[in-house]
Amino acid sequence: MSIYSEKILPHLINCACSTKDVMHMREKVVPQAYGRVLEVGMGSGINFPLYDMTKVEFVWGLEPSAGMRKKAQKNIDNASIEVRTIDSPGEEIPLDDESVDTVLLTYTLCTIPDWQTALRQMYRVLKPEGKLLFCEHGLAPDSQVRKWQDRLNPIWKHVAGGCNMNRPIRNQIEHGGFKVEEIETDYEKNSPRVLGYTFVGKACK
Repeated sequence: MSIYSEKILPHLINCACSTKDVMHMREKVVPQAYGRVLEVGMGSGINFPLYDMTKVEFVWGLEPSAGMRKKAQKNIDNASIEVRTIDSPGEEIPLDDESVDTVLLTYTLCTIPDWQTALRQMYRVLKPEGKLLFCEHGLAPDSQVRKWQDRLNPIWKHVAGGCNMNRPIRNQIEHGGFKVEEIETDYEKNSPRVLGYTFVGKACK
């Protein structure tokens, strides 16, 4: 693991993922989580203070990056909910079938290399009556913005830890077998348009 990916990148990602606009989006979905929660891509633990502790039994925090897990430790120690860390990638979720009430995705699908396999894994572990909550950025509807997303993505992906700015989030979720029940889409006010088109919503099996 390089110094950049272990030391520098976790700090940059944490700053980018905790801006005022991004936190506003997180606040829309995280408090809806209930029961046994699987947070795929917990990062530095930004979401932990946003959980409704009266509704959540505990959180499995899945994060494959050692640098991010290290950065998350302080938030884990200070969390008002129980957090059980998992160091596996999203494509290899080590949980039993139908063992999760809520799967939470916040700015995660953009980064998972094999998102198809990861979503199948999330589908597998989610209970039949469970919910997938998501808050993601991705492919914009405007042709000019899309063109720049496609142009810049190879460079952005290289420097941003595998983050893709042009993934069609709703299509990906539905391709994973989920049915989108609610969704809001819009540009974040203070973010570059190539990075700021967001998808916030809820899906079921």
